[in-house]
Amino acid sequence: MDKGKIFVGETNGNYLIRMRGDVRVTLCASLNHYVESIFGNRNVKSVLVDLFETDGVDSTTLGLLTKLALLCQRHYAIVPLLFCDNPGILKTLEAMSLDELFTIIRQAPTGDDTAGQLQELLCDKSDEAEARRSVLEAHRLLVEVNPQCEPEFVDLIRYLEEEVSKQS
Repeated sequence: MDKGKIFVGETNGNYLIRMRGDVRVTLCASLNHYVESIFGNRNVKSVLVDLFETDGVDSTTLGLLTKLALLCQRHYAIVPLLFCDNPGILKTLEAMSLDELFTIIRQAPTGDDTAGQLQELLCDKSDEAEARRSVLEAHRLLVEVNPQCEPEFVDLIRYLEEEVSKQS
């Protein structure tokens, strides 16, 4: 699998997040910062997530996508679009209940005139404590949206809670 990359862009309040390759926890701080920056803007019209060139996503990435969708709904009353045709990723999205938070479209986005305007999100050199907080938040959100996931993540959540509380 190709190393994961995330590209982002915005035009007139329309945001695009495009993931490529195998997107893992190493990009979580960068993605978390970008998601939070979207909601510092008062002019959000739409949010699109393009997973057409994505080989895999880990649970932290799924948790941050959950955060994105919840913030879209709570702050702007919009449902983000997610483009994906990968059967494995689609199955994971459904298992984690993300299909209830996004409108999933199983064909590539059309009118891809933003490709040249996208910027790669580079891996933030965040400190270990910040990375732990991002991973913890992501997994708590997955459990909030789908309590059936709790047994899968309960040990990780407890461990991260202990580590975060040690640093406070």
